Amino acid sequence: MPEITPPPHVTVTPEMLDEIDSILDDLRSRNDETPQWEFCEGVMAALVCCRRAIAPDEYLELLLGVAPPQTPPDAATDYEGSFADAAQRARFMEIWNARWSEIATSLAAETKSLDEESAYQPEVMDVRGAIAALPEAERAEIGDEAIPSFGQVWALGFMFAVENWPEEWAAPRDKKAAKWLDAALESIVALTEDDTGPVEVSPFSDDAPPSMSQARVDAFADAVWAVYDLFEIWRGIGPRVETVRKVAAPGRNDACSCGSGKKFKKCCGA
Repeated sequence: MPEITPPPHVTVTPEMLDEIDSILDDLRSRNDETPQWEFCEGVMAALVCCRRAIAPDEYLELLLGVAPPQTPPDAATDYEGSFADAAQRARFMEIWNARWSEIATSLAAETKSLDEESAYQPEVMDVRGAIAALPEAERAEIGDEAIPSFGQVWALGFMFAVENWPEEWAAPRDKKAAKWLDAALESIVALTEDDTGPVEVSPFSDDAPPSMSQARVDAFADAVWAVYDLFEIWRGIGPRVETVRKVAAPGRNDACSCGSGKKFKKCCGA
C-alpha cells in the first residue's frame, strides 16, 4: 500500500460553518436548488474518498450550479446561479478546503473508535430532535411536512457524488476488494432511507427529547466506518490506469489511411 502524507490538520470553527451556511443561503437566492451544508458535507466526504482527484470547478459546477471562474455570462451552458463575486467564491473555497483537509486528516489517521477526538464526525443535524424540542404550538405549525431522518441528507449527498462519477466507483477486479466496496456503499445507502424504528434515543444530549431509534444510531456509525473503508480501498488500489492501445501503422506500400488513394510512402508517410 502506498504511503500518503495527510494534509495539515485544520480546525473548522462553528463560526466558519455559520459563514458557509450564509454563503449557501445567498446562492439559494439565485438558485433555489442550492443544497444545504449537510448535503455538501456528504458530497465532500465522497470526493475525499474518490478514486480520482476531481477538480473543484468540476464538482462545484455540478453541486451548486455555478459557472467556473472564467466562464463569460453568455456561455452556452445555462448556469442556475453564481457566487456574488470573486471574494465570496474565494471565502467559500477557503472554508471548503479547510473542512476537506480536516476530513482527509481524520480518515488517514489510525482510528479505533469514533469517540476519539480525531475521528471523522460528519456535520449533521438532528432536525427531528430540534422540532421535538419546540413548544407544542410551533410543532403544530410544521404539520405533516416531511422531516429528514438523522444523517439522511448527508448520506444522500455522499451517494450524489457516487452516482455522478460512477466510473470512479466501479468495482475493482480484486474480488475481495469489490465485496468490501459493495458492503461499504450498502451501509451508506441504508442511511438514505427513513428511520421508521421506535423513537428512543437523543444523539447529542441526554436531556433532549428522543428523536431516533437505536437502530438509526447504529446505522449512522456503520456509515461513518464505511467512509473509512472506502478511503482505504481507493488509497490501496490507486487511480485507474487507462489502457493505451497502439494502432498498427500501415506498411510503406499500403494504401494511405487518409483516403487519398496513394501509397502510404508517397502520402502521409513521405
